[in-house]
Amino acid sequence: MTDNPYLPGHILSLAAEAADRLVASGSGDAALLYLYLMKNSGVYRPEAAAKALRWEGERCAGAHSLLCRLSLAQPVSQPAPLSPAEEPPEYTSADITRELENKASPFPALVAEVQKLLGKVLSTNDLKCLYTIYDYTGLPAEVILLAVSWTMEEYRRKYGPSRMPRMPQIQREAIRWKEQGVDTVEGAEAHLKRLTQLRDRSVRILALLDIRDRPPVAREKEYMAGWVDMGFPDEAIRMAYETTVMKKQTMNWPYMDSILKNWHQKGLHTVKEITAGDRQRPARKPSAAAGATRPQPAAPGEADRRAREDMERLRELMRKEKEGP
Repeated sequence: MTDNPYLPGHILSLAAEAADRLVASGSGDAALLYLYLMKNSGVYRPEAAAKALRWEGERCAGAHSLLCRLSLAQPVSQPAPLSPAEEPPEYTSADITRELENKASPFPALVAEVQKLLGKVLSTNDLKCLYTIYDYTGLPAEVILLAVSWTMEEYRRKYGPSRMPRMPQIQREAIRWKEQGVDTVEGAEAHLKRLTQLRDRSVRILALLDIRDRPPVAREKEYMAGWVDMGFPDEAIRMAYETTVMKKQTMNWPYMDSILKNWHQKGLHTVKEITAGDRQRPARKPSAAAGATRPQPAAPGEADRRAREDMERLRELMRKEKEGP
């Protein structure tokens, strides 16, 4: 048997529609990352992908973001479930004591800084969480402190200025950063800038969706981050929302997301572009059979008709993807 991975028996099958989207994007990085995802059953772990492709974390994140906009990958908002081999080890008190007594280790200074930030002495369980971040992720101490500060800020904003997150919550956030390839001070600063921009923009978007009495849940944050990454201004998002409500009689996040993705794929982002694009679409002619059997209803609005067609297209795409190539 040959070891040539390109011969029969080792072939990856690429759907024609996926190939068309990749070619139209003009991005070699997106194509390479998509091949990597196919080889790994669609599982995206930023660190592993960047290492396999020999890329920096930001380059890998950019390619993955483009694949998400092309509907060829899923956004990463929560850490993917770790396999048993990847689960953090169970550190003991002896492990922590040994590290604290190591004069060459930055861990003691990290403990002191985290205690200052949290305003308390870390318990044994807290120290285990912090040591898990330090040893398991291998993140620099500066990046860990930025992750601690961000988690504190978000927790206080959500629950009140006197509240503090628990160390397991901080651990989850730090592991999420590592899995997203945020492993340098420069990368962490860029990541924090984007998180802040998304947070501030999300407040405005929720208002556009007539949601003013609660913060967004995790899945809603994913949708809004995608819309921001696709470059939609507030007016276009509001237009998609009104179209959704007209069709569904209520807010429907997946339906609205499909509308915006369709506009994005057509290069339509502003209200002016979207409206002009709708006017350029040829009107469908009713079939003779339909005209003979019953009177035709009044034609729906262009935006509503387009949204319905978009949903049908997505359903067909999902059906084809389930059936496989």
